[in-house]
Amino acid sequence: MSSSYPLPTHANPSPQNQPVKRHHSARYYAHRVRESLATRVSKLVCSIFLFFLFLIGVITFILWLSLRPHRPRFHIHEFSIPAIAQGNGFENAQIDFNVTARNPNRAIGIFYDAMHVSVTYDDQGIGAISLLYPFYQGPKNTTVLAGSLSGATLTVNNQRWQQFLADRSQGRVIFKLDVTSTIRFKISSWDSKHHTLHANCPVGVGPDGTILPEYKDKRCPVYFS
Repeated sequence: MSSSYPLPTHANPSPQNQPVKRHHSARYYAHRVRESLATRVSKLVCSIFLFFLFLIGVITFILWLSLRPHRPRFHIHEFSIPAIAQGNGFENAQIDFNVTARNPNRAIGIFYDAMHVSVTYDDQGIGAISLLYPFYQGPKNTTVLAGSLSGATLTVNNQRWQQFLADRSQGRVIFKLDVTSTIRFKISSWDSKHHTLHANCPVGVGPDGTILPEYKDKRCPVYFS
């Protein structure tokens, strides 16, 4: 009895279907090794360059922070008009003030030209005086600016004095003391350009003509123009 199942056969694959095995020469492998080494060296050089670039940036930033000039700090400590307590003593009125200028920089000095101090009331000037000769202020140093306005340096008439007394009856009289000077920063042997400095010190006095506690030792806003 014959079987209907076909007998298994083994077909030899055609040479066209067999994968082609490529044989490379020693020169080819040497070239590939050189390329790999060149790539690794390039990456190493780039990494070293970026590291030094980052390091230089950090050092530059630290130097900039340490050498960047900071504005002087002004505080008003005393301000008084004793004649206010007398009611009608504007002819002999006098303003006494005491302000400090602080250089907060660690390694930077400040050259000041002569300072100009003025006092305003209700945005109207009532007196001005030039204070100190040009001077140099070393790092971390404080300079006291004290003076008085009276006579020719204080222009108060009877009408203005009556306004003072009206405010006194409300418990306080508000003034503004302005300090103006031209300054230069000094770092070692290098001097900066000139800057016009302004320190605005709002200040109030009580019925006795002396500075109110909330204004005493108060820091004054500073800006350049």
